[in-house]
Amino acid sequence: MQVPLYQAKAEFFRMLGHPVRIRVLELLQGGPVAVRDLLTEIEIEPSSLSQQLAVLRRSGIVVSIREGSTVSYALAGGDVAELLRAARRILTELLAGQNELLAELRQAELPLSVPQGGPGGV
Repeated sequence: MQVPLYQAKAEFFRMLGHPVRIRVLELLQGGPVAVRDLLTEIEIEPSSLSQQLAVLRRSGIVVSIREGSTVSYALAGGDVAELLRAARRILTELLAGQNELLAELRQAELPLSVPQGGPGGV
C-alpha cells in the first residue's frame, strides 16, 4: 500500500524538524562544506553532527563528497535552498504581524492622558 502524499510530506517536514539539520542545510546553501567547518560553525559534538548528517544523507537531501581524508557535504539539489528561502519569507511575514500586534498592545498600555487643571482648574 502506497503512503498518501500528505503523509509523505509530514514525514519530510518531521525529518527537517531538528535545529542542527536546518543549520546544516543553511550552511550548505553556498556550496559544499567540509565536516570540520560544519563542526566549527555549529559547535556540537562530532557524534551528534554525524547523526544529523546521516539523517539528511539517508533522506537524499544532502550528499557526501570525499576528497582524500576530507569529507564534505553538499545539497543534493537546489529545491532545498528554495524551501529554506520560502520558510524565511513565511517567518518574516509572521513575525512582522506579531510586531504589529505587539506595537498595538504596547500602545494600549499607555495611560490615558488626564487634562491638567480639570474642572474648576488651578
